[in-house]
Amino acid sequence: MSDMNIRSVAAIAAAVNAGDTTAGQVMEATLARIADYDAVQPQIWISRGDTAALMTAAAKVDARIAAGEALPLAGVPFAVKDNIDVAGYETTAGCPAFAYDPDGSSGVVERLEAAGAICVGKTNLDQFATGLVGTRSPYGIPRNAYNLDYVSGGSSSGSAVAVAAGLVPFSLGTDTAGSGRVPAAFNHLIGFKPTKGRWSTRGLVPACRSIDCITTFAHDVSDARLVDKVVAGFDAGDPWSKPLAQRAITPRRIGVPRRDQRQFFGDAQSEYFYDRALDVLARDAEIVEIDIAPLLEAALLLYGGPWVAERTAAIENLLDTNPDAIDPTVRAVVEPGKDISAVTLWNGVYRLAELKRHADGMWDDIDMLAFPTTPTTYRVAELAAAPVALNSNLGVYTNFVNLLDMAAVAVPAGVRGNGTGFGITLIGPADTDGALLDACETYLAAADLPPLPQLDMEGKMERVKLAVVGAHLKDMPLHWQLTSRDATFVGAFNTAPTYRLYAMANSTPPKPALTYSEDGTGIPVEVYELDVAAFGSFTAEVPAPLAIGTVTLEDGSSVKGFVAEPRALDGARDITELGGWRNFIAQG
Repeated sequence: MSDMNIRSVAAIAAAVNAGDTTAGQVMEATLARIADYDAVQPQIWISRGDTAALMTAAAKVDARIAAGEALPLAGVPFAVKDNIDVAGYETTAGCPAFAYDPDGSSGVVERLEAAGAICVGKTNLDQFATGLVGTRSPYGIPRNAYNLDYVSGGSSSGSAVAVAAGLVPFSLGTDTAGSGRVPAAFNHLIGFKPTKGRWSTRGLVPACRSIDCITTFAHDVSDARLVDKVVAGFDAGDPWSKPLAQRAITPRRIGVPRRDQRQFFGDAQSEYFYDRALDVLARDAEIVEIDIAPLLEAALLLYGGPWVAERTAAIENLLDTNPDAIDPTVRAVVEPGKDISAVTLWNGVYRLAELKRHADGMWDDIDMLAFPTTPTTYRVAELAAAPVALNSNLGVYTNFVNLLDMAAVAVPAGVRGNGTGFGITLIGPADTDGALLDACETYLAAADLPPLPQLDMEGKMERVKLAVVGAHLKDMPLHWQLTSRDATFVGAFNTAPTYRLYAMANSTPPKPALTYSEDGTGIPVEVYELDVAAFGSFTAEVPAPLAIGTVTLEDGSSVKGFVAEPRALDGARDITELGGWRNFIAQG
C-alpha cells in the first residue's frame, strides 16, 4: 500500500475487503512503522500489543473476510488512549499506582473490534486526562510530531501523535475540556468530539463523568465519519448513553467571537490563520460576530468552579491514600475539589442551567460556531515554567463545549512557520454531528491548505523569517550580514498597505526607516529565513534608531522585520512614493 493509503481508514478497509492486501500484511507494515518511530518518540505509548497476539488478531480478521464477511474496518490498526479499557491491556490513566486489568473492553472498542479493527496499543496522556498539553505524565512527554520542541496538546497526546506520525490511521482520545480537539489542531488532524451520549463511555476512566466524551483522531473527515458510523449508538450499559438522534443544520449564519473578545495571547500567526479561515467560510455563509461572554463564563465553571469536584470524585481514593502518586500539577488542580460544598455545587448547577438556556437560544440566530481551536501553542520548555497558566490559555475556546452539550469537529486551518498546526473548530448544538462533519468537508475543500510539513524525526532547528527593506537587500552594502549567517532567501514581497518609507539622515551606509502609517502603502521587501541563533546574533547588531519588530505582509501574514524608533525620522526624507529602497538608490 502507498504511504498515503496507510493514513486512510477507508483505503485500508477497502483493500483488505477486496483481497488486495491482508490484515496480516497491514499489521506487519504497522509494526515496522511503530518500531522505526520508537527512535523518535517511544513515549507516545504506555503499552503495546504483543507481536504474536497482534498477528493472531489479524489472522482472525483475514479468516472472517475469507468466510465472506464484509467488515467496515477490516484490518485497520488503531491506538487507544490509556484511560479507555481494552481487554488484554492494563489501564493506567497515566498513573502507575492507579493501574488495573479491566474485565473486558470498553463499549466503543468492542464495536471497533467487531468491525474488524485491531488495537495495537495504549497511548500516553496527561494523567487522569487533566490537561490540554501532554506534559503531565510519568511515562514521558509526547511531543508535536512536526516540531519536537513543541507540545503535542493533551490530554490525548499519544493518540494524536500516533496518527500524525502515520503509525495508525485513527485513534481514540477523550474530551472533557478540549482534549480531543487541541491535539488535533497542533498536529494537523481531524478531531471529532461527538455529542454527549452518542458514543458509549462504558469502560472509560472518568475525568468529569457527566460530560466526558470518547473521541477520534484521523487525517480526513470521511475517516472520522466512518468510525462514527461504527461506534455511535445506544449502550444500555452506560448510564450516560442516549438513543441516536440527528439534527440537521444548514450553516448559512456562522457565529464567531466579537473582534474585541478574540484572544490570541500575542500570537500573530494564529490571528492571521483565523481571519483567513473566516474568509473561506464567508464565501458561502454570513459571518456573525456574537458576544461570547456567557460561553466563557460557562467555561470557567469547569476548572474555576464546582466541576473540579467531579474530577476529585473520580480519583478520591488515590488522592486520600497515595497523593504522592499523582502528578504535582494534576494534584494541584484536583485537590481543591475536596473543599467544594454541596451548596457551591448546586449554585454552579443553577448558573450553568441559565447559561445553557442562553446558549440554546443562540441557535435561533446562528447555525453553528467557528472558533479557533486554540489561541496559540507553546514549547515544552515553556509549559515546564508555567504549567497551569499556559494550559489555561489553550482552553479558552474549548472548555465550554461539553458543559453546554454541543458537538464539535476540529479541522486544520494553517501551517505555522515552525511546522505545528493551527486549527478551527466547527461547533453545533447536540446531535448535529453529521451536519458538522459535512460542513468541515466543505470548508476543507475550499480552504486550499498547504501540504503537510515533514515530520520532525530528530529535532529540527527552528527558523525565523526576517523582512529586510534597505541596506540588507541583495547586492546592497549590508547584505553580507545575512549571507554570513547562511540566511535563505524566501522571496520578494510587499508589506501590507500600512507603511511609509523614509531615508534617514546622516546614516552610513544609507539606510531607510520603515514606519507604520494608516495612510501608507505597500513597500517592497525581501524575506530571508535564519535559524534562531543566527537571528539572535543578527538582531543584537541592529543599531539604534532601527530595531527588529513585526511587519505585516500584503497577504496578512506577519514576519520579523526592520522597524524604527520615532527619532529615526529626524531630518529624514519621505521616499514612500518612489516605490522602494532600490528606486531611491537608483535615483542617486
